[in-house]
Amino acid sequence: MLNEKMTNIGQAALNGKDITDKEAISLIKAPLYELLFWANAVRTKFKKDKIDTCAIINAKSGKCPEDCKFCAQSSHYSTVVQSYPLVEEERILETGHYAGKVKAKRFGIVTSGQRLLDEEIDKICRAIKRLNRVSTVLPCASLGKLTIDYAERLKEAGLNRYHHNLETSEKFFPNICTTHSYAERISTIKIAKDAGFEVCSGGIFGLGETWDDRVQLAMTLRELGVTSIPLNFLNPIQGTPLGENKLLSPLEALRIIAIFRLIHPKQEIRIGGGREIVLRDIQSWIYYAGASGIMIGNYLTTTGRAPEENLQIIKDLELTVDE
Repeated sequence: MLNEKMTNIGQAALNGKDITDKEAISLIKAPLYELLFWANAVRTKFKKDKIDTCAIINAKSGKCPEDCKFCAQSSHYSTVVQSYPLVEEERILETGHYAGKVKAKRFGIVTSGQRLLDEEIDKICRAIKRLNRVSTVLPCASLGKLTIDYAERLKEAGLNRYHHNLETSEKFFPNICTTHSYAERISTIKIAKDAGFEVCSGGIFGLGETWDDRVQLAMTLRELGVTSIPLNFLNPIQGTPLGENKLLSPLEALRIIAIFRLIHPKQEIRIGGGREIVLRDIQSWIYYAGASGIMIGNYLTTTGRAPEENLQIIKDLELTVDE
């Protein structure tokens, strides 16, 4: 027999209603397989069998002045990571063209650092304009802190979506980063929304946060009204302060995905970095936990599965790539 409280929450999400803070907290200890049942039902209702795919280019790597404790690109830590300035336009176009060939619906241009220089924004705007002329892949960008001027220029260039993770709850954030504030991150999201972008914002789990922190992140993202929510799992990098952190368990990761789906019944729940090392042989369960999007190919500083392998999983589950 299904748990009555879980059934009420599941039915509310199926009806597209916002669940309460108290109901969201109760999901932390809900029976896992009932949680997965409802999360999958909600995904199926609002997303059908469509899986949204994206790929990225690490367009500017390393030497970041921020001190995010999980990041191999921070200049505060000694890690084995390749550092280079903003790549040329041709490199962005080549990678974007390849992303389209391997059935990525979206292509993200990602750069390290707090914020790009004026001339770097110009170069990315030119690349976006050229990409829109020759490819059907939707251009996205994660370029750090936004100004109103930068946002307007990117919008005019044809950028579709802006990505800027909150990473964790506001309460836990100072344990992860001290070189900028949570309010600054929220400000960039609001600037992106005001400019007319779809916004992609989520977090990373396994940093030492509590379950309450995870739920609070989900609720904050709901308040901000973001379109896509990427969920990443810590892949501990030697040399960073979190390099010795214990991996999340596979079932813990699935519970996180399912909780985010029930809090965000209509949003895109996208699974990104760390899923291979955390979920291992049950990686395909992300869809039954409510995921409706996935990053294919490699990440910023770590490798992922070949795009063909990710697409095969989607096909094997009789789901389809949203093109």
